[in-house]
Amino acid sequence: MFRRKTLAHILGSLALLAAPLASHAADIVLKASHQFPGGKGDVRDEMVQMIARDVNAAKVGLEIKVYPGSSLVKAQEQWKAMQTGQIDMTSFPLDYASGFHPQFGATLMPGLVKSHEHAERLNKSPFMDDIRKVIEDGGAKVLADAWLAGAFGGKEKCIRKPEDAAGLKVRSAGATFSQMWAGAGASIVAIPSNEVYNALQQGVAQATDTSTGSMTSFRLYEQLKCVTAPGDNALWFMYEPVLISKRSWDKLDDKQKAALTAASKKAQAYFTAESKKLDDKMIEAFKKGGSEVVTMTEAEADAWRAVAQKTSYKEFAEKVPGGKELIEKALSVK
Repeated sequence: MFRRKTLAHILGSLALLAAPLASHAADIVLKASHQFPGGKGDVRDEMVQMIARDVNAAKVGLEIKVYPGSSLVKAQEQWKAMQTGQIDMTSFPLDYASGFHPQFGATLMPGLVKSHEHAERLNKSPFMDDIRKVIEDGGAKVLADAWLAGAFGGKEKCIRKPEDAAGLKVRSAGATFSQMWAGAGASIVAIPSNEVYNALQQGVAQATDTSTGSMTSFRLYEQLKCVTAPGDNALWFMYEPVLISKRSWDKLDDKQKAALTAASKKAQAYFTAESKKLDDKMIEAFKKGGSEVVTMTEAEADAWRAVAQKTSYKEFAEKVPGGKELIEKALSVK
């Protein structure tokens, strides 16, 4: 009897000691997934890590655990994983989900976004209002906007003009650019950006387009002889927002939503400042790696846009519900 009472007393004391610890434990844990390298200076990873750190520090009963490098979900499966509850948050190229919502293809359309400043103006336009509505109707919510400039890279030669792509096996980031490449005479290799290095190394691909951030963080300067940087005639911009599933968002109380919103706003401001530096970092990395760095002239960029008008723009306007109107709204933003 004495032993039983002593044991009960000890267990009761331990429970009291544990109570303060339990009160600090997160009531809700969110899983955030992305495909980009973790802990290696990729600003998309840092953007998500920043949100997680700030939310965790707010002590509102909410914790975010980040899974970088496709360690939890494959790159192109993250939209579906949000819908099924496998993950709660993601940072990913929205065009990867254009198979579910073809309107997302407008966020990776050749020549539609002309500069980082132009991307910021687009964020406040009816064009992006329409894109966000499709996102929300699809069961997700935008926490932070992010646009990245991109580049073309050739394993054996520089790619400036449409004729330079004829006969090449090209890995393209999405359907709209694939259509443009095909219109220039290339064959398309469909893989996500985290698989490009191996594809180039093994000869599966001879050229690629991807963000300047991915060009650097995936060390593509080790495989490409020449890169065509955005310069003053950028063709490639891609929308890669941080999203949360509406199901996960609706589980949060007001304090948790406020903390997550504030952290996301801060991370977006960080990303906007850093994204402008990614182009210069890419150029520096490629030159250091011994690759040639070139830019397009206005005439060369116009030649690509002419190909895109006959392929990407035409198909998008004809086949995507509301596609023609989306393009017109985007082009109206000067």
